[in-house]
Amino acid sequence: MENDHPGASIISFGGHTPRIDPSAFIAPGCRIIGDVEIGPDASIWYNCVIRADVNRIRIGARTNIQDGTIIHCDSDKDGSGGFPTIIGEDVLIGHIAMIHGCTLMDRAFVGLGAIVMDGCVVEGDAMLAAGAMLTPGKTLPNRQLWSGRPAKYMRDLPDIAVAGMRAGVDHYVHNAKAHKGAVRAMEEH
Repeated sequence: MENDHPGASIISFGGHTPRIDPSAFIAPGCRIIGDVEIGPDASIWYNCVIRADVNRIRIGARTNIQDGTIIHCDSDKDGSGGFPTIIGEDVLIGHIAMIHGCTLMDRAFVGLGAIVMDGCVVEGDAMLAAGAMLTPGKTLPNRQLWSGRPAKYMRDLPDIAVAGMRAGVDHYVHNAKAHKGAVRAMEEH
C-alpha cells in the first residue's frame, strides 16, 4: 500500500485498512492502525496513535487531533458490541489527550492532557478542561465546561468561549495546510 503520508505509519489490521480523505493532514510520526476513517480537512498532528484493532474509530471533517494524543476503542467483551470511538466534525482535541471508546459530538472540545473514557459523550460546544478526566459513562452536556479528576460541572460556556472554539477549528485547518506543504517540501529535498 502506497503511503501518501510521509513519515507516518498507516497499517492494515484485521482486514481493515485506514481510510483517509486526501485533504487530511497526517503528520510524520503518526501511527494509524485498522478500522479508522478520517474525514476531509481533518488534521492528525505529530506522534499521535490512532489504533482501531478491536473496534472502529471515526474522525469527522475539520477535526484536529493534536500532538501526542492516543485514540483507542473498546472491544466487544460481553456481546454488547463494546464502544467504538466516534469523533464528529469540527472537534478540537488538545495535545497528549487520551480518547477511549467514547463519542465526541460535532464541535466538542477536549483540553490538553484530558482523558475521555469508555461510554462517555461530550456534546457539541462543550469543553472538557485541560487535565480533566471524564469517567466511564458520563455525558458532558452542550455548552458546559467540566474540569477535575473526576470531571465535574464548572459552569456554562458563554458565547465568546464557543466562538473561540470555532475560531480554533479554522486556525487548525489553515495551519495543517501549511504543515502539509512543509512536509512535502522536505520530502522533495
